[in-house]
Amino acid sequence: MALAFLLAEIRRIVEEIDEAARAVELPAGIRMRLLIVEDNVELSRLVANGLTAAGYESDIVGSAAEAREAVRNVSYAAMILDLGLPDGDGLAVLRELRRHMDPLPVLVLTARGGLQDRVNGLRSGADDYLAKPFALEELVARLEAILRRPGQLLGRSLRLANLVYDTESRQIFVDDQPRIISARETSVLEILLRRQGRVVPKKNVEDHIFGLEGEVASNAVEVYVSRLRKQLAEHGAKVVIHTIRGVGYLMAEEK
Repeated sequence: MALAFLLAEIRRIVEEIDEAARAVELPAGIRMRLLIVEDNVELSRLVANGLTAAGYESDIVGSAAEAREAVRNVSYAAMILDLGLPDGDGLAVLRELRRHMDPLPVLVLTARGGLQDRVNGLRSGADDYLAKPFALEELVARLEAILRRPGQLLGRSLRLANLVYDTESRQIFVDDQPRIISARETSVLEILLRRQGRVVPKKNVEDHIFGLEGEVASNAVEVYVSRLRKQLAEHGAKVVIHTIRGVGYLMAEEK
């Protein structure tokens, strides 16, 4: 009876998420990339649709082994982790991350809703814990709360010199005037602005743009960085993107 009720609730949530995803007109521009680890194919797909409507990109995997492989190869903003995976317990994946000092924010999303389950999840290193059934609005709110914490990626307005990037509207301003920069270049701009003054490894830039999309041309990042430099110069932005050969890129104020 409990299982039947849970499945019914999940189906209801799936329908709400799908409706929300259809109802939202998606803005152009960059979206933070998340990893969804969930073996229920329909639920994971529709959660991803709902998160897309909320402004995120998602990669989906259905097992602990795939989760480990994904985090080894892609730099994600956060992970949404189910615990009941077909090849093991999601807590084992979480503990491995923390044992290796990986700070990746993890929101556990699971049918295990008991007090001791929540305590175990948080003590294993989860940043937050949400039991199924759940509301999409709460999932998004909890995710945003995690990403707003010190050291994480979410910030509403990114500024450097006379350049401002509004992460909600995904609008770029130079000297308070709106400017148009193409989508891929905006992807590069955001990750460099979020880490301004620090070197961003080329692999992180590539992951931010492409995630698990597949084969990427070896010079793709260089091409987009070059185009971004040109567009920023044309718009009069007083910033510079330094190439740190063999390492990555650093954005700073023009001297």
